Amino acid sequence: MAQEEAIDMSGVGSNQLRKNSLGLIAVTFMVISAAAPLTGVAGAMPLAFMLGNGAGIPATFIFVTLVMLAFAVGYVTMSRYVTNAGAFYAYAARGLGGRVAGAVAVTALVAYNAMQFGLIGLFGGIAAGIFGSFGLVLPWWVWSLLAILLVGFLGYRQVDLSAKVLVFVVALEYLVVLIVDFAILGKGGASGLALNVFDANVVFSGSLTAAILFCMGCFIGFEATTIYAEEARDPERTIPRATYLSVLMIGIFFIFTTWLMIVGIGADKLIPTIQGLSDPSAFFFNLAGQYAGGTVANIAGILLVSSLFAALSAFHNYIARYSYVAGREGLLPEVFGRTHDTHQSPHVGSVTQTAGALIVLAFFAGLGLDPVLNMFTWISQIGTLGVLGMMTVTSIAVIAFFRRTDHNASALTTLILPLASGLVMAALFVYIFLHFGDLTGTTGGVLGIILPSLIPLAAIVGYFLAMRLQRADPARFANMGHNRS
Repeated sequence: MAQEEAIDMSGVGSNQLRKNSLGLIAVTFMVISAAAPLTGVAGAMPLAFMLGNGAGIPATFIFVTLVMLAFAVGYVTMSRYVTNAGAFYAYAARGLGGRVAGAVAVTALVAYNAMQFGLIGLFGGIAAGIFGSFGLVLPWWVWSLLAILLVGFLGYRQVDLSAKVLVFVVALEYLVVLIVDFAILGKGGASGLALNVFDANVVFSGSLTAAILFCMGCFIGFEATTIYAEEARDPERTIPRATYLSVLMIGIFFIFTTWLMIVGIGADKLIPTIQGLSDPSAFFFNLAGQYAGGTVANIAGILLVSSLFAALSAFHNYIARYSYVAGREGLLPEVFGRTHDTHQSPHVGSVTQTAGALIVLAFFAGLGLDPVLNMFTWISQIGTLGVLGMMTVTSIAVIAFFRRTDHNASALTTLILPLASGLVMAALFVYIFLHFGDLTGTTGGVLGIILPSLIPLAAIVGYFLAMRLQRADPARFANMGHNRS
């Protein structure tokens, strides 16, 4: 297999990310942490049941897992030719050229920052409620502030420190959910282990589109395996394996867990039960208490906070590395393309992201806005929109790259599957963009127009930044997205 020789451009030779820092497990768990499994189970799934297709969610997860695997096939095939922390940016550069890559780079910064800012609000709201129930009552923004500072500290330092924290936290998330799952399985649920939730009539009841969006949201972050390509041990093997492993771990986990959540309450009682709760996120904890005991439910509540913290740390790492690549390759000021002398971390991007998070937190807290209904709901969908857009472009980039490159890969892996997954991503992007107001509660207001428009605006800004680089330094522009090893 031909591998393009890595290049070393002037001024960046000593500014490299820490090599050989992350193995397969570390990369996989750092990626899964962004998907926040426990947050998905406790926070997103009750809404998916209620607003989507109810008991059809497990089957919907099967479909979405297959779509993600289809995307991963082309993504992984091309990853053997691309070793660059720019991930989507690097794929776009190598497949579609520098101008499109510039658009993707700025879109990534906006999208991942939006996910991060939204999660900061959700973290504050959840932490205030969980710890408040134990008598530790503090304003939500205090918890958000503490999270920002700790995440910033970890992001500033060596990546393997963040990896160790995230592996531990995500392992605990899986453990507590699986304890509840097997407790329901062992007791046979409310009325037996029914499999009729996989029937077509159940799957196509309610809003299948909303169900797909909720299920798709539980995978956001898996695409970031390639962000760690420059820091992984044996990246040609580690990155593909971590990509497939993360998709399968997320998909199988949610298929199994959502089925048992339905079994635990009974399919006929699922929607009425959730609708009767003042807080839908209590649904999972009620099941935990009923089947595994109050202690497990309390532990799960605390781990929900750690789950959100893990997601915050993961997205912070993504943002810092995209900032580093954009600076290193000339789209952002050169200072962003420097790594810390000791930690070899992208510390400038890390500090900048922390500062931005503090500003956004001060804005929402200062105006007295709700951390969940406003800060999380408004902003996080911008991130989802951006990631779907980038995945669409990446699917096209994979096809374009292999159309003009000599390779032994089959048309299935380099054309058919990328095209199929790209069409699904594009359709979801259009749906969210057109229905952003309905999805975020901003219908009828200017925010319903401004917020989703930030993604195409980011792409336009990035496109023109790349044009400027092309005029100022044609050689550097031509090397955008090239391998770094």
